Amino acid sequence: MFNSPKSQKMRFFTNLSVPSFFFLLISCSTLARAARFDITNNCPYTVWAAAVPGGGRQLDHSQTWPLDVPAGTQGARIWARTNCHFDGAGKGSCETGDCGGLLQCQAYGVSPNTLAEFGLNQYMNMDFIDMSLIDGFNVPMEFSSTSGGCNRVIKCTADIIGQCPAALKVPGGCNGPCPIFKTEEHCCNSGSCGPTDYSRYFKDRCPDAYSYPKDDATSVFTCPGGTNYKVVFCP
Repeated sequence: MFNSPKSQKMRFFTNLSVPSFFFLLISCSTLARAARFDITNNCPYTVWAAAVPGGGRQLDHSQTWPLDVPAGTQGARIWARTNCHFDGAGKGSCETGDCGGLLQCQAYGVSPNTLAEFGLNQYMNMDFIDMSLIDGFNVPMEFSSTSGGCNRVIKCTADIIGQCPAALKVPGGCNGPCPIFKTEEHCCNSGSCGPTDYSRYFKDRCPDAYSYPKDDATSVFTCPGGTNYKVVFCP
């Protein structure tokens, strides 16, 4: 009689001894461990680091927030908020990167904000990482791997704010053209668009960062699953 994969799997677990079963569980959890993100503020001013998932934390100059992110996490972001004021309950506002007026972010921030984006243990168990300026720029950033199995460094340290085109200038940052103009040309809602003069402004200064939604070829990088990372504001 043909044994289905399901019945074979059930027989395998039934025949496992208790010590062997727990060894298997421990081995599987080790293969898909959380990734450590060390988030450091090297700016001469205070920033309020934000992460989804993760929440948020005030970081004075030289302070680091160690954040463990579960394996398999998708659509994650880390960014800095500036000129924030929060009360004792963690409610307030920020000039850039605000996430619904909360210290502990539960949603993405408002542009402009320089973004470190990632998905962990995705296709072929690879991490996919990028830096995005699609939502503009508020703080210089480095996003890099810290594990021996990967040597990837993404940086954007140009004077984006000081040279910002007049149409994109906002208090505390240089906004992206999509949040400003909200047009198909800049937002690519249909999935078909190309670079614009405004997106080239960002790309020319930070060539490894996303500058418009279809900028994948030069902006997405991979590391093996299980890699640890650091995000540095004002590297």
